[in-house]
This record gives sequence, structure tokens and C-alpha cells, in this order.
Amino acid sequence: MSLPIEFVEKYKKLLGEEESSKFFTAINSPSKKGFRLNPLKNNYQDVQYSLKEPIEFTKDGYYGEISGRDSEWTGGYVYSQDPSAMYPAVSLNVKPGDKVLDLCAAPGGKSTALASLLDDMGLLVANEISKSRAKDLRENLERWGATNVVVTNESPDRLSKKLPHFFDKILVDAPCSGEGMFRKDPAATQYWSPDYVLTCQTRQKEILSEAMKMLKPDGEIVYSTCTYSPEEDEEIVAWLVENYPLEIEPLKLYSGMSAGRPEWSKSNLPELKETVRLWFQNGVGEGQFVAHLKNIEKNQEISTKAKKNKRQKKSTITRLNKGEISVVAKVLDNFALPSSLENWQNEVLQSNGHVFVPALDPDRLTELHVLNNGVELGLLKKKRFEPSHQLAEVLGQKEQKQLINFEDKAEYERYIHGETIKIDSNLRGFVLVAYQDHIFSFGKIGNDQILKNFYPKGLRK
Repeated sequence: MSLPIEFVEKYKKLLGEEESSKFFTAINSPSKKGFRLNPLKNNYQDVQYSLKEPIEFTKDGYYGEISGRDSEWTGGYVYSQDPSAMYPAVSLNVKPGDKVLDLCAAPGGKSTALASLLDDMGLLVANEISKSRAKDLRENLERWGATNVVVTNESPDRLSKKLPHFFDKILVDAPCSGEGMFRKDPAATQYWSPDYVLTCQTRQKEILSEAMKMLKPDGEIVYSTCTYSPEEDEEIVAWLVENYPLEIEPLKLYSGMSAGRPEWSKSNLPELKETVRLWFQNGVGEGQFVAHLKNIEKNQEISTKAKKNKRQKKSTITRLNKGEISVVAKVLDNFALPSSLENWQNEVLQSNGHVFVPALDPDRLTELHVLNNGVELGLLKKKRFEPSHQLAEVLGQKEQKQLINFEDKAEYERYIHGETIKIDSNLRGFVLVAYQDHIFSFGKIGNDQILKNFYPKGLRK
């Protein structure tokens, strides 16, 4: 791999001759693949992949490679993720019931891990500033089948105005110079420069400044990057401690992890050794830096009420009437709902026909670009209700009887391609569709025993 001269000189100086030699050799070695299983799904451990090499520091994480065409992927039973990148979500110490923010969330690996840890309790707000990447984030979280997630496409400063001092835990996996991705994506070397590193450092401080506005007193924040640059790693953490009421919390070092390097920051703060670095040559995965900090501010009197803008547009969100609820129930009553949706009739709302159970009061999200709030149950069309693809993925949490389970891979392949399938079944109306017990879609069977395809056109392969 052709590396920038300044990059080579920098890491020869930082690491010394022996370690830098290992570092540069490892950059040219193959990447190590990983994936996580989804504990939200029913029988989630029943997957075809060999589970011989677990990743030590994360439950349900394994070394290996998965295919995006497999039903385990389309049904959200697995997620492909760099093993090193699994550690930030683990480090945040999330518990069911927490209010959690993933501020720079796309494509969704860390968000899906946080959703698993919450176990459909509490709240996860997954935000991404890029419109195109936010779309990918939504699709990946939809596939995961969690019911307590809000997906937003916003800048951190607009988000902080709406949700001040709101979150118990915040993950900031910040945009960075990407040195830890050079092996996986050699093209990343082309935009690297010492000036770009400093540009990233400035941007990281701006993002963290907004994140701190959203953190509760006594809350916790994990800062991570996929770069080795001390300017973006130890120096940023030192800056946080110097400018905010934060203390560095020790992180456990597992095999293949190294401690942070206080001597590489201008402040030489001793506590920086409690942060974690994952290097190419240590054999875990790609490059990663992780720091866990706790807000030691104790003021509990901060109001978290959303400010209302007098000029804001009238909301299109309304409650369903009894007749509309009856139409929706006629479909939903055929399926086993997860416990988080059992009270849907008392919580359900609709906006322009889109029926949903919110994870967060929509009034808190006014004027924000919200891609998804909770679970979209489906679309109400006069006296007819069509369940959503997201609901199909959510219903994968439970064993279902209104189900067509393909055993023939050719039929599964035809279905995800968008074809209709002739079915020998007594079931009629909307059904869930699975392959090898992995639920991935809705379908609809008429009296002609044809399974009409409801797999979203944008996902067909």
C-alpha cells in the first residue's frame, strides 16, 4: 500500500523502529471480518454461520464473514461489523431503560448494538447528519427490529436545542481522518494530510460541545474514532476533561488492546492511560480508539421540557378513532406482538395515513428531520390497512403462526427479487414470510393461493 510520507514519518517517530515495523506490515495484511447476532430476534442463535471463534469482549460477537443475500441478514438476525468497532458500544455500559444517543450513527453497527443492550426498554436516538447515510442507518435499524428507536437526520446543534440534558448515555463515534481504516479502504489514504487531521480535530470539538449540552448530570459519554492520530484521540479527551466536568472512567483491556498514551498529548494527563487503542498489529480488527467519561456535575434541577416555537407549523399527527383502530386490529390480531407493542391501541398515532407507535413524544421532535419514531405499524388507506416492512422485522421477535416459511432457497431468492409465489396453504390475507425460520417480510395470500410480494422495492436484489 502506498502511504503518505508524512504519515510514515509520524508513526515511525511515535511507535519507534520495532513497533512501527509491525504496524506497517500489518497495514498490508488481510482485514479481519466480524459479525454480531441479534438477541432481539426469536431463536436468534439458530444461524448457519460457524460460531467457533467468539469475540472476547462482546456478547454475541464472532469472527467471520456474512452475506447480504442470506436470510439471516435480510431478517436482521446478524449484522456485519468490524470487530474493533464493536468495543465502543460495549464501553458505554448501557442498561435497559436508559435514554441513549448515538450522535454520529451511520451506518448503524453501533446503534444496533446499543438497541440490543436496551432490549426494547428505554430509548435510543440514532442520529446522522448525512442524508444518504441516514437512509442506510434507518434501513439497518429497521432490519434489527427494535421498537424503541428514533432515527434523525440532523446537525448536532439542532438536536441539542431540542433535547437539552436529556440523555443518560451518549456515544460519539466521531468523523475522523480514518487512519484505522487504511487497510480496509486504501482509498482513504488519498485524502489524508496533517492539515486534514487538524480539520477533523476542530470538527470533533464542535460535535462534542453539542453532545455535552445533551448529557444529563451524572451521565456517561463514550468518545471513539477509527484513527490513530493523537490529535484526534488523546488530545481530544484531554480537551474534554479540561473544559467540562468530566472524569475518565477506566476501560478494561482485553487481549489485543493497548492502553492510551498520555505522553502523546500536550497535557500528558495520566488518566489517559485508561483509554483504549486497537492497532492493526494486535490482531483484533481495524483501528479504533475508545474513551469512557463520566459527567460529575450533580445539578438535577435542569429542565428537559422542549421549547415550543410559536411559529411552528400545525402538526399533522393525530390519534386514531375507534373505527380506524378496529381496521388496524383486524390485521394485527393475527400476529404475536412483542411486549413493547401489546399496549399499541392506547399509544398509536397517525400522520398522513402512516400509523405508528412512537418511541418518543413527537412534540419533543418538532422541527427536526425525523426518519423514524418507534414502530411504523403500516399505512391506513380508508377502510384498509397495509402493514409495514418495519413491523415484519419487529414481529421476528416472536414465534408466529400466520407464517409462510420457505424451505427452498430458490423460492426465497425469487421472493427477495420481487416475484410472486404459488403457495399450497390454507392461510389467507397478510402473512409473514420467512426462509429457514428467519422472518424478513410480509406477503398476502388470496383465494388463488398466490403469495403477493410485499418485500420493499428498494431492498429487492
